[in-house]
Amino acid sequence: MKMKKFINDPANLTDELLDGLVLANKEIIYRGDQNMIINKGLENADRVTIVTQGGSGHEPAISGFVGEGMVDISVVGDIFAAPGPQACVDAIKLADKGKGVLYIVLNHAGDMLTGKLTMKQINKQGIHCIKVVTQEDVSNAPRENADDRRGLVGCIPTYKIAGAAAAEGKSLEEVAAIAQRFADNMATLAVAVRGATHPSTGAALADLGEDDMEIGMGQHGEGGGGRQPMKTADETAEIMVNALVKDIGIQSGEKVMLIINGSGATTLMEQLIVYRKAVDVLKQQGIEVVANYVGEMLTVQEQAGFQMFMARMDDELLRLWNAPCNTPYLKK
Repeated sequence: MKMKKFINDPANLTDELLDGLVLANKEIIYRGDQNMIINKGLENADRVTIVTQGGSGHEPAISGFVGEGMVDISVVGDIFAAPGPQACVDAIKLADKGKGVLYIVLNHAGDMLTGKLTMKQINKQGIHCIKVVTQEDVSNAPRENADDRRGLVGCIPTYKIAGAAAAEGKSLEEVAAIAQRFADNMATLAVAVRGATHPSTGAALADLGEDDMEIGMGQHGEGGGGRQPMKTADETAEIMVNALVKDIGIQSGEKVMLIINGSGATTLMEQLIVYRKAVDVLKQQGIEVVANYVGEMLTVQEQAGFQMFMARMDDELLRLWNAPCNTPYLKK
């Protein structure tokens, strides 16, 4: 099928989308060198600061969450590609305001390589920086092999929790410990019913039959091993909720955050129907949803499907989630 997108020269996709993002949010962010999107409040930040990285093509993630109370600098790579380590080193140096830098990396091969090389240089230069990796996809590795798990939408609430902790004036070690505690108690499972195309080439990222869906598909079309006949919203929600509860080990009486993240081509109508059933399944198990989001945080172009995210919550994490923030795509 011919790709139909409102784009210009595919070689300029990242450049043009970043220009558009900044023009639409010029009171919050600005564009720096090496495809950095920078929080306008960074200059006066007397606190721990936060740097992250990732490929473009997943909008609003990740640069749409740069601003007060979340990320200070996002280093952007080309479509679905990690940025180079030198840009990340420069971003961490720019972000450092004397209180240290939290560096959040999603677990994908390119990002992990960049993260490793970046930290090697940062440590040589004596900059106070701690790296936290988000790796919460339950479909491609068991929890005991968490280092093999892909990072999905869980990076976004991690930015929010960490950003709020930093805004409270906590030390870098404290902010990193809170972010890690949250990351250790979260899980995501994705489902797709239609794959995306690469916006630069038109190449299909995944091929699904007309009557198929795949539970566990990664955000770049990676297989999840859960291909099966299409199911209803309620059936799909119940399968996914139970898998997440089991993975995290949530018990009756506990509280959770629940996010339904649209992958790009799934309507808000569908997402809300799924969310409704997910809350009901949790309620039947004595589990209370105390924090939530329904909508698009991290997309995969026109991929049809969604990611369901769940995290164990406590009073501190809930306070940090509800704390003020001002970014292009999340405001509290």
